[in-house]
Parts: sequence; structure tokens; C-alpha cells
Amino acid sequence: MRWTYLALSVMLLSAAHAAAQQQQQELYLRIPADLPSKNPLEGDPEAIKAGMGAYRVRCADCHGMDARGIRGPDITQVWARGRTDDALFRTIRHGVPNTEMPAFPLPRTSDMDIWRILAYLKTMATPVTDTPRGDSTAGERVFATNCLACHLVNGRGGRLGPDLSRVGVARTRAHMARQIRGTVADFRTGYEPVVLTTPGGQQIQGVKKNEDLFSVQIMDTRERIQGYLREDLRGVANVKISAMPTFGPDKLSDAELDDLLAYLTALQGQEPQVANENR
Repeated sequence: MRWTYLALSVMLLSAAHAAAQQQQQELYLRIPADLPSKNPLEGDPEAIKAGMGAYRVRCADCHGMDARGIRGPDITQVWARGRTDDALFRTIRHGVPNTEMPAFPLPRTSDMDIWRILAYLKTMATPVTDTPRGDSTAGERVFATNCLACHLVNGRGGRLGPDLSRVGVARTRAHMARQIRGTVADFRTGYEPVVLTTPGGQQIQGVKKNEDLFSVQIMDTRERIQGYLREDLRGVANVKISAMPTFGPDKLSDAELDDLLAYLTALQGQEPQVANENR
């Protein structure tokens, strides 16, 4: 009798597993082969539940558990601001170039994974409620005066600091304000400030591009890429404070900061144009 119950239990578990697989296959087949303009899983309770788990593991560190932004921007208002499902899909799939928004390529992240995350995010979507302060046209002039020498925007500017062509989709307004005012010492890989000391005592300042046990490569303040053997240097000092200067109220008024932030927030770049992909 015990073996009969055991066999029956195994059969029931197998049937339940097969039913679950069939349900997943049917859900999978509902997604068109070509990238649809509307999320095919929007409103699906199971997809939303799975998307919540994936979002918390992959996205919440930058965008926050409530999706209102920490380092990355508030993404509860992306639909209200005119973004479309397919454009958001491409942003997640391919990332945002020159920002910390990574790509989630195949096969590690399937199309279904992305649609599930977007289905969950749609449940937290809110209307645009704030009217951003500042004049972006005036902010562009502030940027040209204070920032363009070090930062690239749409192919124009310096290269000592990160390319800001899409900073509006990679940073919250509040985080950018803190960086400009110097209240956070934040820098990305490839822009870590460093000071090299030669045997003669000369100090060479720049940002670190590459290093290993034997050498270090930097971009100096004249935007020259220079490589040095560690054995030929007296010291290599990693600087904990960002190479970006601090713009306090004495250098940048609150009104000018608002204008600059309005300009930076508007830097959205171009959506990646890619061919359709297989799952």
C-alpha cells in the first residue's frame, strides 16, 4: 500500500510540473517574435510577481525598492514622460552607453525576463507631478562655461570626465546636484583620480584608465593617455576625492544650479537601434 501511495504522489507531482511547464510555454508563445510596441505581459499576475523578484535583485540597488531612484533615476514616471514599452525594453537589453546602466544580454536575460520586469514596473507607474525648476537653455550656457572642458556631450567637449550625453537617464536630479555641490565623492571605473610620483619628485595628476601589478595607465590633465611601469615610479596614490571640482554657492548660484540640472536632466541621448533578436 505504501508503494501505491508513493507512486501516486510521484505521478501527481509530475503532472503538476508538466502543467506548470505547459503554462510557461503558452505564456512564452504569446510573446511575438518581433519586438512588440506594447508589453505582451502587462497585467499578467504571474509575470508581475516574477518581475518583482527580478527587479529587486537586478535593479533596486540603483533605482530603489520603490523605483524612485537612488543613484539611478526615478523610473516610476517614464511612461508619463512619453517612453514606450519597446523603447524601455531596448534600454534594459542594451544598457545606456557611457553610464552605469548595464546591458542585460541574451542568453543570461531572456525577452520574457525583461517583459516581466516592465510588467512589474508598470504597476508602480505614476503621473508626472513635479515641474522641474530651471531653464535648460540657460543651463546649457552654464554647462559650456563650467563643465564642457572635462565632459563630452554629443561628441563635443573634453574627455577627462565621463560622457554625459545620456546622464538624464542615468542619474537622478538630486544625485547630480550632490555631485556638483561636492557633497558626494563619486566616480566611475575609468575615472578614478590618481597621483603618480616620479623618482625626481614630480607629481602627475590624472584619472586611471587601466592598471595591473606591473604598470598603470592614466589620462593626465591634458587628456594624454600615458603608461608607466610601477618600478619606474616612486609612488602611485589613489585619491579618494573625485577629480571633479566642487561648485559651491560662491561659484554657482542656486538659480544657475537649477538651470544646469534642467539641462543635464534633458540629456537623454538616442535610443539604441538594433535588429530583432532571438530569445
